[in-house]
Amino acid sequence: MTEAAFDAGELPSVATGPQAWYAAEMSKRESEWRHQWTDAEIAEIEAAVKSVMDRGLEILQIGSGDFPLPLIAARLKRIEQFVLHGPGFFLLRGLPIEKWSLRQAAIAFWGLGVHFGQACSQNGKGHVLGHVKDLGLDYTRSDVRGYQTNARLPYHTDSSDIVGLLCWRDSKSGGASSIASSTTVYNEIRQRRPDLLAVLMQPFQRTRWGEVPEGKKAYAEVPVFMPEGNRVIAHYVRSAIRKGQDLPGVVPLTGEQIEALDLVDELVADPDIHLDMEFQPGDIQLVCNHSLFHSRTAYEDHAEADRRRHLLRLWLACEDGPDLPDWLLNSYEGKTANGRPNGIVVPGVSFVAPLEA
Repeated sequence: MTEAAFDAGELPSVATGPQAWYAAEMSKRESEWRHQWTDAEIAEIEAAVKSVMDRGLEILQIGSGDFPLPLIAARLKRIEQFVLHGPGFFLLRGLPIEKWSLRQAAIAFWGLGVHFGQACSQNGKGHVLGHVKDLGLDYTRSDVRGYQTNARLPYHTDSSDIVGLLCWRDSKSGGASSIASSTTVYNEIRQRRPDLLAVLMQPFQRTRWGEVPEGKKAYAEVPVFMPEGNRVIAHYVRSAIRKGQDLPGVVPLTGEQIEALDLVDELVADPDIHLDMEFQPGDIQLVCNHSLFHSRTAYEDHAEADRRRHLLRLWLACEDGPDLPDWLLNSYEGKTANGRPNGIVVPGVSFVAPLEA
């Protein structure tokens, strides 16, 4: 493993931008990060969906020009800037999915998404339209990812600029979303344990879940915290680090590394730091992976198959995203044509946008 890039005596300064926030502050600012669609906005979205369906376009064929939103476009640009360069998240509420088919909902979600950026593959199957749904798989298995189960998902980041979730069906109970500023976590660790922050700024080896890009190893190496310009970029998937320990060539974690990861988990669990929100059917949540950790509680599903919890997911590469370190753009995965993180691209696998998991 690469030697630490920093020691406790030469750490970058505290990060003071809008990405650094606490739960109580953001709870009072809900009007800034939540929007209820108006009737006129919904009518515009429905008209764009109808136009796509009337022309027989497949989801992968839909670009921003195929999904015109003249009334909404300026709002979407403001939201994009708030997510990428502000506090890092937004909630859009009120899509009338109760009267839509799954295909209509997917087209609406995709059509809104392409106004933010390019959809990336989320797994080794080339899914650019993802599905967060319990498939009855065992999360303890090394090749199973948490979104395929109903288990609690610890705080983590994904491999794109923005992750978007559309709630198609909610659960019987549980499944609450939680987000935390990774910049705030960085600042707290810098204050409390600068020695452990230095550890978190060196690379950790983590599994690729068997979804290996061309020319890459079965595991990736990337630090948890990476100062870049006037921001701190974060990338954290503890389950991938833990399961990576089973791979040949991966160096066993040291006691100091485990202590550092435990401190991250302790801080994000602090109610003063994380912000909780409940999903309602028709909600869209947008999160910047570079400045937020996100989580989900375990959930219980409805017995009826057509009522079970089901979220649609997009990973978006955004041209005007923040500057990123080489660790994310080259060492970890790869880049899109516009130079942004490209998700999970496996040789020989074409992109698809399935309507089911």
